[in-house]
Amino acid sequence: MKDFHGVHFFQDRTVAPKGMGRMPKILLAEDHPADVYLIRAALQEHGIDLPLQLAADGREVLQILYREGALPESQLKLIILDLNLPRHDGIEILRRLRETEHLASIPVVVLTSSDSPRDRIVASELGAAAFLRKPSNLEQFLSLGAVFKEVLGQAKAKSRSAE
Repeated sequence: MKDFHGVHFFQDRTVAPKGMGRMPKILLAEDHPADVYLIRAALQEHGIDLPLQLAADGREVLQILYREGALPESQLKLIILDLNLPRHDGIEILRRLRETEHLASIPVVVLTSSDSPRDRIVASELGAAAFLRKPSNLEQFLSLGAVFKEVLGQAKAKSRSAE
C-alpha cells in the first residue's frame, strides 16, 4: 500500500479493458447529491472528461454492472464507490464486481465516510485501487480529482502494456 497525501493506494491492480468503439465512462455509486456535485467538480477540475453514469443505491449499481458484464468488454474505465449505499453496501458490490470475469479488472476507488480499518483492509483484499475518506472541505474534495486521474492513468498504462 502506498500513501499519497493521506490517500491510501493499494497494490497496482488497475487494468481497464480496451473499448470497442463505445464511449468510455465512469460509474459513480453515491447516494448524496452534494457529494455527486463535488465529485463532478473534482473530475472537471483535473481535466477528466469522461461521461459520468450515476447510481444512487446498491441495487442500481448491480443492475449497471450486470449489463456491463454481459458485454464482451466493458465501457467502464473507473468506478467511484461509496461503501454506505442503500440496498447493497459497497463491500458487497466490490465482491460481486471481482467475481464477474469481464468486470474484475475495472479499477475501483472507494470513497467513503467510513474510517474503519476493517473497511480499508477488506477493500484492499477485494482489489480496490484506492481507499479515500470523504474530505470535509471543498479544497480537499476538489483535490480528489488528482487521485481519480492517477488511477485512470495507471489503468491506461496497464492496458497499453497488455496489448
